[in-house]
Amino acid sequence: MLGRLGGWCAKHGRLVLAAWILLAAALTAGTLVFGRPVSNNASIPGTDAQQAHDLMRQGFGPGYDPGGTFQIVLYSKDKPLIDAGRKRAVERAMARVRDVPHVVQVDTPYRVGGLSRNLAIGVITVRLSGNDSGDLAATSRSISAAVEPVRAAGVEAVLADNGTPADKEIKTGSSEIIGVACALLVLLLAFGTLVAALVPVFTALISLGVGLGVIGLLGHLVDVPKQASVMASMIGLGVGIDYALFLLSRHRKLLADGVPVQESVRRTAQGAGGAVFFAGGTVVIALAALMLGGFPLLRTLGWITGISVVCAVLTSLTLVPALLGLLGHRINALRVPFVGPRRDAAHSAASGWAGLGTWVAGRPWRVLVVAIAVLGALAAPALALKLGPLDDGYADRGQDARRAYELMETGFGPGSNGPLIVVGELDAAVAVADPPAPAVKRVGDRLADVPGVTYVSPAKVNVSGRSVLFQVVTRYAPSDPRAGDVVRNVRALGIPGARLHVGGEVAGMADASDRIAERTPSVIGVVVLLSALLLLLAFRAPLVAIKAALMNLISLGAAFGALAIVFSYGLGSGLVGLDPPVSAEGSYLSTLFFTVPIDSYVPLMLFAVLFGLSMDYEVFLLTSVRQAYQRHGDNRRAVAEGLGATGRVITSAALIMVVVFVAFIAYPDPLVKVFGVGLAVAIAVDATVIRGLLVPATMVLLGRLNWWCPAWLDRILPDLSVAGHGEDDEEEPQVTAHSEKALAGAGR
Repeated sequence: MLGRLGGWCAKHGRLVLAAWILLAAALTAGTLVFGRPVSNNASIPGTDAQQAHDLMRQGFGPGYDPGGTFQIVLYSKDKPLIDAGRKRAVERAMARVRDVPHVVQVDTPYRVGGLSRNLAIGVITVRLSGNDSGDLAATSRSISAAVEPVRAAGVEAVLADNGTPADKEIKTGSSEIIGVACALLVLLLAFGTLVAALVPVFTALISLGVGLGVIGLLGHLVDVPKQASVMASMIGLGVGIDYALFLLSRHRKLLADGVPVQESVRRTAQGAGGAVFFAGGTVVIALAALMLGGFPLLRTLGWITGISVVCAVLTSLTLVPALLGLLGHRINALRVPFVGPRRDAAHSAASGWAGLGTWVAGRPWRVLVVAIAVLGALAAPALALKLGPLDDGYADRGQDARRAYELMETGFGPGSNGPLIVVGELDAAVAVADPPAPAVKRVGDRLADVPGVTYVSPAKVNVSGRSVLFQVVTRYAPSDPRAGDVVRNVRALGIPGARLHVGGEVAGMADASDRIAERTPSVIGVVVLLSALLLLLAFRAPLVAIKAALMNLISLGAAFGALAIVFSYGLGSGLVGLDPPVSAEGSYLSTLFFTVPIDSYVPLMLFAVLFGLSMDYEVFLLTSVRQAYQRHGDNRRAVAEGLGATGRVITSAALIMVVVFVAFIAYPDPLVKVFGVGLAVAIAVDATVIRGLLVPATMVLLGRLNWWCPAWLDRILPDLSVAGHGEDDEEEPQVTAHSEKALAGAGR
């Protein structure tokens, strides 16, 4: 089927090319016209934090919604905010803010708890009602413009959004350009011709345009996290270029062997296209398993990132054959002098990889021990991985969110950046009174006595008199693990006549961490089992499937170890572009080395992405080894030949992935930096230590058991195979149902 599809696309290249360009242009235009709203909806149904947020919407008045509040942080450097002129300017600004659409309440900074002790910092709280999450960015700009009278009076006014950070959407641009430029350089070195190097880049850009267009428009229908477009760009660029690279390498090899253009495209689509389809499927399956994580934000990030992978697979199976058919032998045009492998150079490179395979095959036990020791050393730091919410104190220093965070910390303490919202359900109704009813006062007093609590706001009773709301400020920043301890202590309070529920950012992330920890084993199990099952269907070899899953888990250990070294130990966090928090400033070294917490859902997301990407290289290497084994039945020789046939291509593909991921470390968002470091290290380790040493050594030791399949399993497995996409094999292997069964018999 894939061969017929590729052949049709090659014959109708102009039509296919025009269709993809028009689709990418239409979707991009759609996002420019209608926008691409984002929303980090971190609600987690069934948790205590979610229950607190639901109670907040019941009778406390308009604007009491976790996503419907803004704060305007004021800083008067030379005069106190109670100065008559400054106070008039603040009141004029508040009057203008009240006229902004959807604003229902504006709380003055001249209230209890609204001014810092030195009277230099104040907070205007703005509550919204009826505002769509997609309009928060526009509302944010309107509110910021409304406070110009304050700025004109010499007071700094910074907007801090306490709700859904739609106005903090990450803008894509420079990192993609850097990644594409570096990938193009690698492709020039790999192919030696400008035309061949441009095909994977062009295909990946069209795929990325379509994927980002779809994701942008989906923001009008579902909550799309702010990191979605960046994750899609990062993964989409990497796999898009890689998949096209595998297809193009196979096609150029067939052309060099004298195969006609149309037949070469058909055979490439049938063989290498099948591997691309299978490899992309493993990535999508791994991302889809995040649906079981129990965290809506994680689930959405997973399936939205999967869209970019699906687009990469579709363009690889249709657009690449169309371009190859249109270009014909001109695929080798515009040769770059002194760059790229000539026929003899390519043969030398393949021989070098084959030589490595032969060397490994001659001493498998020693190589196995050394490789495991190296990987163990890389993975050991992962035991110290520091998980926790990543607050705006680690944001880029040029962002308003960072400035507002620092002003709040200076004026009101670190806990003011992540106050707890405590909602108490009362057994008996109380009246709104001053002083408060005894039941309400009892709750407030108990909250104030909790260790780590520095401030409890005056109580607000809802219209039914059955619920009471407090804002509780702790002495700890949102990213401090001790803030989570305060949440647990508040929830553990036993107050007669009241049941307490704790919401807010800190409580929500604590609940998310607990939910993810509970679901992580099931997600890992599903990903590993489904991926192993796909390998079993493709190769009909249980041991190969199990071994591949284990190898991928090992590469993940190295990735988490690198994350721990950079972020948990802080050995170079400043070198990846993170600005240190205020508490870490003071010396040159403290600006380079400081610890950074990693959001609790990041390791699970990284696991899914990396497991799928690592499986790509496993598929290409195993297929080549199996083809060689089918030709002559010598396992050691097959391992060497398989590594020689795919080593250069896999290395080029991995290098492209690494440079793309490293380029994304330049993004100001800390979460993107974490993904960039983890993905780059994992792919580098996977393509060198694991695929170059560990996999060949284990395959040599297993011998004929690599392809063994018990008779009962051989009978029930469907007759499927991934074959015909060895990159540099000398002859086209004929994989049939008969040869599969013969191979299974040989294994037995």
